[in-house]
Amino acid sequence: MRPRWTGDYFFLFQNLILKDFRVRYRNMSLGVLWSLINPLVMMGVLTFIFGRVFGGDRPPLFPLFVLCGLVPYNFFTLSLLGGTLSIVENAQFIKRVPVPREVVPVAIVVSTAVHTLIQLGLLILLTFVFGLMPAASWLWLPVIWVPYVIFLCGISLGSSAVNVFVRDVRYLVESFNLVLFYLVPIFYSFSIIPARYAAIYQFNPVAAMVLAMRNILIDQKAPPASLIFNLLVACAFACGLGLLIFHSLKRRFYEHL
Repeated sequence: MRPRWTGDYFFLFQNLILKDFRVRYRNMSLGVLWSLINPLVMMGVLTFIFGRVFGGDRPPLFPLFVLCGLVPYNFFTLSLLGGTLSIVENAQFIKRVPVPREVVPVAIVVSTAVHTLIQLGLLILLTFVFGLMPAASWLWLPVIWVPYVIFLCGISLGSSAVNVFVRDVRYLVESFNLVLFYLVPIFYSFSIIPARYAAIYQFNPVAAMVLAMRNILIDQKAPPASLIFNLLVACAFACGLGLLIFHSLKRRFYEHL
């Protein structure tokens, strides 16, 4: 019978997050600055291509518009891929130390959330650069980000468990992340979505998050109740399904790690 963990959960969580940070920025000369450089480069490229090369009508404050899409999208893709690989990549640690295995993928998502806070800081700074002042709508930021982080924790629990048995999951996740880039309104406006698909489209929690971010930071108003509802439903569903999958499979992890 596997011994139960009796240690300090906060200490365990803290060390897993610090380990992920060390691995993430290992052998990088610029280190954490890449958290700023990557979204800035992507923002610049997308702004140039869709703002200058293709031209046409574009939303106001287009660079800020793009970055409001990139930050939630980047958080999703990094969390999902990192969470999916977390159990396999920490196999030796899990075998040696009787830690609650659920903590491992959740710690990766939280570590990515800390990484994303740097990008959020950049996004807030750019709102000042574009002449937008702090507004009451900013109080909605934690309201949308907390369920979004929990949503990613739920998905990562399920995908990390399945990845122990089917190592191809990594490649499915990478392909899905690529397709998702075009299913989320990062460089295009939600207004181009045909009306008959609009409600369904907003059930994509990443798209809902992007739209809510633009409501808060660019339009400076509270996001519609429908977007908040979609995020909460996605959060509850992902957590329930993720925990169910993880707990049904974790007893057989040792046979495959």
